[in-house]
Amino acid sequence: MATIKVENITKIFGDRPKKALEMLDQQISKDEILEKTGSTVGVNKASFEVGEGEIFVIMGLSGSGKSTLIRCMNRLIEPTSGDVWVDDENVTKMNEEQLRNFRRYKQAMVFQKFALFPHRTVAENVAFGLEIQDISLEERMDKALEALDLVGLKGYANQKPGQLSGGMQQRVGLARCLAVDPEILFMDEAFSALDPLIRRDMQDELLNLQSKMNKTIVFITHDLDEALKLGDRVAIMKDGIIEQIDAPEDILRNPKTEYVARFVEDVDLAKVLTAEGVMVKAKALARPKDGPRMVLRKMREAGISGIFMVSRDDELIGYISSDDARKAVDEDKTNVEDILQKDIVTTLPDTTLNDLFELTASASVPVAVVDEHKKFKGLIIRGSLLSGLVKEAYPHDDE
Repeated sequence: MATIKVENITKIFGDRPKKALEMLDQQISKDEILEKTGSTVGVNKASFEVGEGEIFVIMGLSGSGKSTLIRCMNRLIEPTSGDVWVDDENVTKMNEEQLRNFRRYKQAMVFQKFALFPHRTVAENVAFGLEIQDISLEERMDKALEALDLVGLKGYANQKPGQLSGGMQQRVGLARCLAVDPEILFMDEAFSALDPLIRRDMQDELLNLQSKMNKTIVFITHDLDEALKLGDRVAIMKDGIIEQIDAPEDILRNPKTEYVARFVEDVDLAKVLTAEGVMVKAKALARPKDGPRMVLRKMREAGISGIFMVSRDDELIGYISSDDARKAVDEDKTNVEDILQKDIVTTLPDTTLNDLFELTASASVPVAVVDEHKKFKGLIIRGSLLSGLVKEAYPHDDE
């Protein structure tokens, strides 16, 4: 279900927006519109939906229109045309009071600059949005401490912002948004001012928080690696136009325009491609009812030297090697529990190839890919990692 629906949002800066819109309808270029009308096209008919609980990243270089677009979504900038819907409410048609309530209760925004009050404590800064909502002092301080705890700063509640590092100050800014418990988080270049190491920490922190909060997040960045790491889907913008919207892996596999292809050509695929993309389907699986002879038979028919055992609901139980199965048959054993290896390496479908190389290097048997409920999805073998990289780097070599 879509939380946000953006329909043909266009923003023209200048004194002749109507004329510029007419020229856009005639597919006249941004540069020609500027030359003939003096108007600048900030966003050109952007349309997309953001699902509930999704991190939707809008990325592009400076001047691409990404920050203008996010500000049109909460009307910090008034769109020239188009509509923004949030939970079936048209934000672009809201009056001043409705818009004020939308900003206070439904959404929150994290900016590149922390915008903290230097004379207030960390807790008082975090509680500011609640103060605007006329929440009592006791309740807002309780909620501020909860939000600080979420971002790992509860012990700093009584410090002043000037006593914190840049990364810690940005955590305070994030906590201030979380304290009001918004449905939607708008994050405009939120980590761009941070040092690279702190920036990576904040990216990890955001993903960790999202696994607990499940907020709908629209995140703006000019950094492709950041977009690919954070986004459930990524929209790439150029000259006010959305060039492509896709999952990170699909953008790398199938760039739809020459601009996107050039943009992603230098990406380290091992940082982005995932276990789900390179795992192979098991040729055979064992079940708890199977004895050693049945297990060995399944392995022989599939031509494999080991087999994963799963429950009736496909939950991973363990692994059995052909040597152990053969030995059990020779000893006339009927129970596979004695030969079942339960201490095996597993990974989630979204684990990147970089991390998989380390996992497979330390694993004595294939790595099992399981979902968050431990259900078996596939397996990773060392050869599939390398072939996956080669296939993505040279996708047409086999044609």
